[in-house]
Amino acid sequence: MNLNAMLEMLDEEIVERLKTAVEIGKWPNGIALTNEQRIICMQAMLAWEHTHLPQEQRTGYIEKPHSAKHTDEDDLPIRFV
Repeated sequence: MNLNAMLEMLDEEIVERLKTAVEIGKWPNGIALTNEQRIICMQAMLAWEHTHLPQEQRTGYIEKPHSAKHTDEDDLPIRFV
């Protein structure tokens, strides 16, 4: 099964379950996700959101403030130290 076929089978309810499983590290029945399952669930969730949701509703979206004093520094990537 390819990625597109898998994404077509997902709906919003399933994606929410995947998101919860990734967040808490467990399936709804309480069984822990393996690292591989967590990665696959996260990839499927993000791919589905990219296809079906507007940018501002996707996981990880950060809104850029619109200020009158816009500089080139505002466009620099976020750096975590």
